[in-house]
Amino acid sequence: MRWGMVIDLRRCVGCQTCTIACKQEHALPAGTQWRFVADCEIGQYPNVRRLFVPMQCMHCAQPPCVPVCPTGASRQRPDGIVWIADDACVGCGYCAVACPYHARHLVDEVGGSFTEPTPAERATSRPGRLGVMTKCAFCKERVDAGRAAGLLPGVDADATPMCAVSCIAGAIVFGDLDDPTSPVRTLTAATNAAPLAPECGTEPSVFYVTGDGPGAPPGASEPVDVGRRAPRPSRSRADHGFDQPAIEDPALAWLRALGE
Repeated sequence: MRWGMVIDLRRCVGCQTCTIACKQEHALPAGTQWRFVADCEIGQYPNVRRLFVPMQCMHCAQPPCVPVCPTGASRQRPDGIVWIADDACVGCGYCAVACPYHARHLVDEVGGSFTEPTPAERATSRPGRLGVMTKCAFCKERVDAGRAAGLLPGVDADATPMCAVSCIAGAIVFGDLDDPTSPVRTLTAATNAAPLAPECGTEPSVFYVTGDGPGAPPGASEPVDVGRRAPRPSRSRADHGFDQPAIEDPALAWLRALGE
């Protein structure tokens, strides 16, 4: 089992709903956000197009942030989720330097959005985060609680990361990368989904669909609807097919440049 995401850039409208939903779900202090949507233009005039790119921790299979942590606070679960143990983190920032995706965030002050904390900010304040690194953890508490209740992550909302649940366009799909019938595998099988900066050798668990470039089958320019999947068969990583070569298209070239 390896949890991952596929983000369909053909659907994303840049509304930032996932950014706010993540911030609210995890009670992040002002100035800290684990995900954001980059608003950019690619191409050369007059052939220019606008692209919205949600960015977050990529939950790499080979995360460079984990081995550099001097206290062992940066950890990786067997299911691929990379997370941080707050009580072991000293805020040294080594992991932030090692991460090529700029996905780690130091909470240097626990302040509010206004002069005085709002009632909601006071109720959800987490002083224990002060001085430690933070990041997206694929809403592991939701995933774990949902599975314990017999729910299916990526299909049942209460077991799925909040960013995917809140996306108004259905651009964020979550599921098991090792399961050939999961929503993420269904979407990648029908598109040219590829990871960001695969040349870094980190083997990200987040993939992006641009809808153009080699590898897109006929009709792939239209968004693919991922419905409730069939019963789960036995799973094997031997044929997961996610170690794809880099796809040369303008959008992915720009995406890779973000990690440089």
